[in-house]
Amino acid sequence: MRFPADIPDRDRDSDSRAKDVVLPAKPPVHFFPLQSPVVDLFLGQIDYAEHLRQESEITLYFLYAPWCAQSIAAREEIEHVANNLADQVLFVAVNCWWHHGKCRKQRSFFFYPVIHLYHRSFGPIEYKGPLTAGYIEKFVRRVMSPVLYVPSMEKLKDFLFNLEPGVLGFFEFNASPQPPGYLTFFRSALHSLQKDYIDTIRFGVITCRALAKEISLSSPGSVYLHRNLNSSLVYPHQEMNFTAANICKWALDNRETLLHWIRPHGGKSLLLNNELKKGPALFMFIPFNPLAEEQPLLHEIMEVVMKYNSCTQSPQHVEREDVKPFPCCNTVVLPPWPLLSRVHNVCELCVNQSRGVSPLPVTEPHCNFVDIAAALDSFYLKEQIFLNFMSTVRGCSNFLSSYSPYFFYSACCQTVSGGRIASYQDNASSVLSSQGKDPNEKSHIVPHIEEKGQRTSSYDLTSHALTGLRCRTNKTLNMYLLDSNISWVYAERLGASSQERKFAAIIDLKEEIHYIIDQSQPLIGPTLEVFIQNFSKVYSPLRHHLASDTTLSMSGPQLITEVTSSTFRQVVLDSRKDVLLLFYTTWCGFCATLNHIFIRLTQLLATDSLIVARINIAQNDLPWEFIVDRVPTIMFFPQNRKDGSVKYPEDMQINVPNLLRFILKYATLPSSATDPPASCPMHYLRYKEDHVSYLEREIRRLRAEIEVLHEAQDQLAEHISEARRDAQELRVQKQKLEQHNKALEEHKEQLQALYEQKAREAGTMADKIKELVAASESLLAENALLKFLVVSLEAKNKAKLESEKQENLEDGSDGTEVSEGSAEVTEGSVTLDYNKDNRTD
Repeated sequence: MRFPADIPDRDRDSDSRAKDVVLPAKPPVHFFPLQSPVVDLFLGQIDYAEHLRQESEITLYFLYAPWCAQSIAAREEIEHVANNLADQVLFVAVNCWWHHGKCRKQRSFFFYPVIHLYHRSFGPIEYKGPLTAGYIEKFVRRVMSPVLYVPSMEKLKDFLFNLEPGVLGFFEFNASPQPPGYLTFFRSALHSLQKDYIDTIRFGVITCRALAKEISLSSPGSVYLHRNLNSSLVYPHQEMNFTAANICKWALDNRETLLHWIRPHGGKSLLLNNELKKGPALFMFIPFNPLAEEQPLLHEIMEVVMKYNSCTQSPQHVEREDVKPFPCCNTVVLPPWPLLSRVHNVCELCVNQSRGVSPLPVTEPHCNFVDIAAALDSFYLKEQIFLNFMSTVRGCSNFLSSYSPYFFYSACCQTVSGGRIASYQDNASSVLSSQGKDPNEKSHIVPHIEEKGQRTSSYDLTSHALTGLRCRTNKTLNMYLLDSNISWVYAERLGASSQERKFAAIIDLKEEIHYIIDQSQPLIGPTLEVFIQNFSKVYSPLRHHLASDTTLSMSGPQLITEVTSSTFRQVVLDSRKDVLLLFYTTWCGFCATLNHIFIRLTQLLATDSLIVARINIAQNDLPWEFIVDRVPTIMFFPQNRKDGSVKYPEDMQINVPNLLRFILKYATLPSSATDPPASCPMHYLRYKEDHVSYLEREIRRLRAEIEVLHEAQDQLAEHISEARRDAQELRVQKQKLEQHNKALEEHKEQLQALYEQKAREAGTMADKIKELVAASESLLAENALLKFLVVSLEAKNKAKLESEKQENLEDGSDGTEVSEGSAEVTEGSVTLDYNKDNRTD
């Protein structure tokens, strides 16, 4: 490329529009250290990686981009795993971002890094889990040994009672080193790793026929899917072809997953939202080591989950043979008795289906929601019978269905106090107190369905068995596990504060419920059982968790009281004062402009009977009845009737006079009796005079303040009128300037057109001048040549004339005539030569 100093003047204009110079990309460098066990193909040689893979049984591809932060963060984790497994696994890192490399040209990825594993010729098996050394190493080991060998009964029990679903295959290796179907079963295990990397399925192989008979496998080549609660299955050879893909699909479709692992990747995702839409969810955060052989806490949680989901007495879990079938019963709590507000009737409502004139004993369960709904309808039609029932002894009565003469219901009722109902709902006083709930607190109880499911006829109201609770309550929980080592940020957002990183929370989006476990107690099986049981109750003793701003600290007395979720009830509802509360947020610009108004209002109403407060609703959650739909919002809570809170009108301007009128209208006024008490008339009169004088002083002060406000209002009106006049003048000047600018623009366009025309004419004249200059130069050259020729001819002619004169002098007159004729001829020849030269030029 030529630089401006080397460009001629006539070429600079055209080269000034040349493209900018783009420097070539720097060549890539090693991403991994040279002494690392990872083979680093930093030039993107994916073809060489394929060549290396042919020589190794297990290969891991780490496809990275050198600028990617996640690739840089995962580099150390991959190197750590490679140091542990370098003698068994080939680790290859390929730069798939270098544009000259074959990896970039042959493959395209939407994110980095990408981890692919190959088991000989099978692959790729993409790893999508957390980019930590423990999880990556566990997954690599699963690919190395996708099928576990189960040689004994003890190993079989460990395999079957694992958290992950298990698939067992029976193959005899006596006759052949590779019995028929084993390679297909082996590849199905690799297929399962390829399909689902989170809820994986464990594959095992049994070679002993006696051990295979324990799980009902008699013929070699049989495949068994173990399920804890439902019946286990055997692969249907006659209905489905025995292929690796079919075995994997059959296992994934029929597996039993009671506890789901969730591993959010930290980016934008709908993973948690999609799970919460399924219903109430129990999230358990535990520190999980994927490489540990024993997980005591995980096994304890799994036992709780098994108890909760054990709805039916399957043959694998029956310990007693005298278990009787359950009738269909529900517990109903009626409203307080009219005369005794703390006395309730608690009834056990059961469905008895028969076709006689009297109820027959139930021989098998008939539990469904339709029967329960019909029973409740009939029960509430006869509600007065049971409302007037007053006895601490259980009394039972039967009544006919209102819809069918063949359906009878029985209700066994007893009268209990509100305290006993609270005790029914709480199986441990420590749990109740740990959640911050007062056991003696009154609550308005309405009729409600407690549970739908199967109950024994001797069901006791104080029973809190966890076994089968999933099928005995309408509050069914979906249970999820999260590794607190990588997902603790979600636990903190849910309200976790434990240093041990063990936490549990229940979230129900539909009911807008958020409970957290008592963090003062360890997260163990009994604590989880109590937490689940308390949630499943109709009147749950658990207290809703509300996010509160914990960073707020009050160093001293404040004019405006700052309220949080934890102090809302104490300051606003429980205080025996009038409360004016402002709902605001930090991102609301108009809310900030109200600060001086509330400060002034607090100074004017400097009394102990009124609290001016505010709450940041972006940082503090409130119960649903106190949620507002816009900010700023002002609410007034009277002193003696907090339930009669009043909202400041939205169409009224927020200023000090309007706020004073609003407060005086709804504030609690002191009592004003006309006659003084007979016991102390002088004291009462003195008190009344003092009170009147105090009110007069307050009125005078308020009038003075109002006058000041009126004067300020008049001054403000004058300023506004001046501002309006200035604005009008500015608008007029603006219009004049716009017109002048428009005229200038038109004149500019005309000058531009004239300039372009003159420039074209000047260019034409310049071209003509150049042509004239060239023509004049050629004429000058020709003129100079002619002058030279004329001079030379004159000299020549002169010489000839002199010579002729001499000859003439010698020859006489004859010679003179001859010379004159010669001269004429010579002159004619010169003229002809000159014309000839002109034609040639």
